Amino acid sequence: MSFTAYMLDVVSNTIYPARITIEDGLFKEVTPITVAEKDLPKMDVKGLVVPGFIDSHIHIESSMVTPAQFARIAVRHGTTSVICDPHEIANVLGIEGVEAMIENAKQVPFNFFFTAPSCVPATSFETSGAILDSSDIEYLLKKDEIVALGEMMNFPGVINGDEEVHRKIELAKKYGKPIDGHAPLVTREDLDKYLAAGISTDHECSNVIEALEKKIKGMKIMVRDGSSAMDMEGLFDIDEGAKYIDFSGPMGLLFRDIFEKKIYSPLFDFIVSDDKHPNDLINGHLDKSVSKAVDLGIDILKAVNMVTINPGYHYNINCGAIVPGASADFIIIDSIYDCNILKTYIRGECVFDGENVLFDVPEIEPRNTINTTKKTASDFDIYYDGGDECEVNVIECFDGDLLTKKATATLPVKDGVVQPDIYQDVLKIAVVERYGGNTIANAFVKGFGLKKGAIASSVAHDSHNIIVIGYNSQEMADAVNQVIDDMGGISVVSEDFSDSLPLPIAGLMSNEDVYLVAEKLGVLHNMAAALGCQIEAPFMTMAFMALLVIPSIKISDKGLFDGDNFEFMDVIIK
Repeated sequence: MSFTAYMLDVVSNTIYPARITIEDGLFKEVTPITVAEKDLPKMDVKGLVVPGFIDSHIHIESSMVTPAQFARIAVRHGTTSVICDPHEIANVLGIEGVEAMIENAKQVPFNFFFTAPSCVPATSFETSGAILDSSDIEYLLKKDEIVALGEMMNFPGVINGDEEVHRKIELAKKYGKPIDGHAPLVTREDLDKYLAAGISTDHECSNVIEALEKKIKGMKIMVRDGSSAMDMEGLFDIDEGAKYIDFSGPMGLLFRDIFEKKIYSPLFDFIVSDDKHPNDLINGHLDKSVSKAVDLGIDILKAVNMVTINPGYHYNINCGAIVPGASADFIIIDSIYDCNILKTYIRGECVFDGENVLFDVPEIEPRNTINTTKKTASDFDIYYDGGDECEVNVIECFDGDLLTKKATATLPVKDGVVQPDIYQDVLKIAVVERYGGNTIANAFVKGFGLKKGAIASSVAHDSHNIIVIGYNSQEMADAVNQVIDDMGGISVVSEDFSDSLPLPIAGLMSNEDVYLVAEKLGVLHNMAAALGCQIEAPFMTMAFMALLVIPSIKISDKGLFDGDNFEFMDVIIK
């Protein structure tokens, strides 16, 4: 296969006409056409040839579809490769789950690269379906499909010298594979200790000052543009960050050009999704994120580098640039600024022709991973015998942000049961252990805005117990029981209506086409909104209320958790 086209050379950041030859799925020759402009031949390709996009940090399970189904929607948006961390399914099924993902991924023409999940479970303060120790990590790191050690979420373990945590890190070094980070709000001496372990990336920066310190100290910064965590606006708001910089100090001198001349790009290395819901994926992936970055002031060529050559080099994968010897993964777009995908090629074969995806997908055989009894209303009651009101600790969440704040509220007590208060927007939240232990932890949450009803899900990062939020204990029980009946999934229950989205593959994914999953998820979003929910992505935001490694206050099946001090805390303030 040989053709002429205008191409984007991400090595030199230039656009020029070239003859491109592909053989055995690789670029064999890339020869610039050096003739006078008036003598330029007519190009074979109408449009601009650009390397296929690479998402360098994503959890496929959050798309709620299998890897093969994910590939079908990703190629529509110019994505040809992903670095995916399968720690969601690993927390449910262990190595068996990781290998099922790898096997399913192999059966479609798409580049799936995996990382070895480093934190299964994420902490010892929750119950998961599996544990991956250092011997399991070594088994995975030996696989060709595994290109890195997945995000090291147990940053307290790294900082405080946990032997098992550091053993996993040393194994990654032994096999020459980079180590992904997860260090929200980690700074100063703690950050120094974290980086000294050899961790190279971070996708948890939420503001430019946090990114600056990590960049100065050698980290590669991932800019997250997901469904619930949308950090791009905060990170690219350089004017806001400049307010906090002492330009007479070392940091100010080093980054004066960034702030004064608004040269944003040197701060950031990758654009990533992390977690992307199906209703967002059908509208765009990295193509949309690149355009968004440009709108926020990032140079278009640098933005493209963040999803092509940068991840290609960092993870030592043979893609990300149109150069001889690289995998022939490329897209044809109508304009570098519009990023409208005309065609997508993987290993030299067209997989999306502008209208249709040109491959079929296999299924994963589902089996029930929900092992818990049906619940009753009293399971979700919090009792207090000290009077007709009490003060409680509350998880306060915010739309589009994974960070939470510690709040308090004074709530009424009726017949010894603490009541939620819709006027303060304080609702009940609970996590139901689903791996046979049948434990339940109850607490309170603020920020969802539900006025009635309940929402529940078996997607609850990272151990994926069943999480539920509601105003009424009976409806909370009904929502959880629907998830149990569905072998996992998402449910909305109220006195007026109810519906659910079954996710029978580990309680995380469906074999259905992404458009069908997105349609049902959209129905559930509308139902949640009808109940008063004010969160744009309520089920993803709810899922992160159980992720203990992101500050400041979360909940597991074992209790309310203080993420700042890494210890449990009381729901009722004595």
